[in-house]
Amino acid sequence: MAFFQASDEDLPENRFDRLRLLPRRFLTMLAARDGEGQATRMALAAFIIRIVSAAIAFISQVILARLMGEHEYGIFVFTWVLVILVGNLSCLGFHSAQIRFLPQFAAVNDIERVRGLATAARVFALFSSTLVALAGYAALRAFSDVIEVYYAAPLFIALFILPMIALGDTMEGTARANSWAFVALSPTYIIRPLLILGFMLGAVWAGSPPTAETAMMTCLAATYVTTIGQFFNIRRRLHRHFDKGPMQIEFGAWFRVSLPIFLIEGFGFLLTNSDTVVAGIFLDPNEVGIYYAASKTIVLVQFVYFSVKAASAPRFAALFATGEREELAQFAGRTVRWTFWPALAIGLLTLVLGKFLLALFGPGFTAGYDVMVILFLGILAKASVGPGEVLLTMAGEQKLCVKLYAVALAANIGLNVTLIPMFGIEGAALAAAGAMAVEAVLLHLVVRRKLSIVLFAFARPVAALPSYKDA
Repeated sequence: MAFFQASDEDLPENRFDRLRLLPRRFLTMLAARDGEGQATRMALAAFIIRIVSAAIAFISQVILARLMGEHEYGIFVFTWVLVILVGNLSCLGFHSAQIRFLPQFAAVNDIERVRGLATAARVFALFSSTLVALAGYAALRAFSDVIEVYYAAPLFIALFILPMIALGDTMEGTARANSWAFVALSPTYIIRPLLILGFMLGAVWAGSPPTAETAMMTCLAATYVTTIGQFFNIRRRLHRHFDKGPMQIEFGAWFRVSLPIFLIEGFGFLLTNSDTVVAGIFLDPNEVGIYYAASKTIVLVQFVYFSVKAASAPRFAALFATGEREELAQFAGRTVRWTFWPALAIGLLTLVLGKFLLALFGPGFTAGYDVMVILFLGILAKASVGPGEVLLTMAGEQKLCVKLYAVALAANIGLNVTLIPMFGIEGAALAAAGAMAVEAVLLHLVVRRKLSIVLFAFARPVAALPSYKDA
């Protein structure tokens, strides 16, 4: 019996005896060959990758901040966050639609559709992101008098990075759909940050100035190297698992599903990144740098959520396809617990060390400690319902999820525009935390109403006994 599946009746009454059984049950869970065992192994792999990537990201950002100073670092992080955001959105949801469809196609041995979807997603990502880059260039020319001069060159470089960001996200989606956790996450979260840091140090050592423009050039090189390598690696794996052969492309049907997913994930991605972007519009680069350092320090807590999210999506899709409502509810409840309790523990430890960690960026960065505290409260609110948006999406409730995220994003933008001019970086943190709380409440209510599942860290999941096929 898998570790998280055991009922209370299966366990000894004595708490000490329960604790003694944990290692054996955990090993049983990892050895399981069913869908949940696979999901658990992927969650564990994703969790480990996130730990390593969090350490790499933190160290690299400290070094970059030390090299560039608050002003140049603020310019760089604003531009880099913007290009990551736009690059992801330019996929229009196709990178995540693979996670919905590929496991289903593979389960029924529909290999032609597997090949067709993987190929269509890559081609579409490159095409759409290139169009977005061209539109961005036109916008830079049209609004050159409005854009601050120190942003002009970094933003121009960012346009050339966009297609590789989109392709990289698409390849990550392909790998996640096949439960290849290391292949999916390591290029973006381990290899690319290391290359950016290495290229930046090499450029400065060679005599280049430690400016935002130099940093964006290193991001350009690192992104191309990482994404091209990832493309050939995943292409080789697909051919090995599914063989070469004809493909079936149903672009219209897939696009109709990917578009709502794009709106859902786009709203979610905006919710987690719009604070930095809006702060860059209203505040000086120095303040943007301080806010980004503080937010990325406390965001170490969120790698728990992203790890569970990466592993749970294929399992949610498979359980929904089989129509096992009770099993889906129990698994959803476990994902909430996997998210909340580690996030609470890691977050409290991060706050204890907060001022020390911020001081590593530079003396002026300790002004961001209050930002860390405020954001932690919002992160906890989001963690208390786990990956609820993934559950809704995999259950076919994309349109409802879009409406939910539209409300949360409207709250986010409204709070950002109102609070940042009034309270500066603390206002940005309050806006982000408030939006996360709104999102959590809405997800809890919608999932409970539509799926009869209670997503909350302090409650048991509840589901009606009939399967989805009978509903």
